Amino acid sequence: MKDKRILFVSSEVVPYLPETELSSTAFNVAKNAHSKGVQTRIFMPRYGVINERRHQLHEVIRLSGMNLVVNDMDMPLIIKVASIPKERMQVYFIDNEEYFKRKAVFSDEDGQLFDDNDERAIFFAKGVVETVKKLNWAPDIIHVHGWMASLLPLYLKEFYKEEPLFTESKIVTSLYDNGFEGTLDETLADKVKFDKVADAKIATIKTPNFTNILKSAIENSDAIIHGSETISEELSSFLEEKEIPVLAYQSENLKESYLNFYADLIAAN
Repeated sequence: MKDKRILFVSSEVVPYLPETELSSTAFNVAKNAHSKGVQTRIFMPRYGVINERRHQLHEVIRLSGMNLVVNDMDMPLIIKVASIPKERMQVYFIDNEEYFKRKAVFSDEDGQLFDDNDERAIFFAKGVVETVKKLNWAPDIIHVHGWMASLLPLYLKEFYKEEPLFTESKIVTSLYDNGFEGTLDETLADKVKFDKVADAKIATIKTPNFTNILKSAIENSDAIIHGSETISEELSSFLEEKEIPVLAYQSENLKESYLNFYADLIAAN
């Protein structure tokens, strides 16, 4: 795997957000790959709860400045970057004042999901791809963690399917049991359809709940990893119908298992 390129895209990463199974796994797997000579890039949203001074985030002017269209609205993209201390690993932050400045991650102080989480997820997916294009950095593996990042496989397979930078990339999605109650905005599918994504490809997210968003990610991934020991029976059954490689939950030897899984996917190209 030395000198291979892995793009890690996660809705949460330590040390920038509190330690959870998802945020820790995303960090530790990237750290291990980096330590083995793999070229890594980590992307996450720049939530307003992240302390920019403490973590030494700074804006990358040459990458910022473009606008992304979300549901026919131009939304400015700001790219910030930081280095994880001691690891020499770069983390890129997708930022936009309207979507990410608020001092919370997914929900308000009453625990209610933000009304625009659907648009935040679209903006994040497009922001990652457009930034990687500007970097001209073709990843061998794109590893997705967390529901806020789970529209990325759909966008890569559909909206960006003609983009040569990703033609050889294998998309891996990790499934976690970090669900949310209820649904995102019911017009999510229409907003994705605005980006000329076919009806058949958005059918799964017509009801945009946690399970269906992950089903969409599964449909558009080349391989799946069980990031949590348990996932819902509905997701398990859906996954069993797909003929794609699956890595079972790893309670031990997580790091090497992931690297071996990546290597097998690349070798199968």
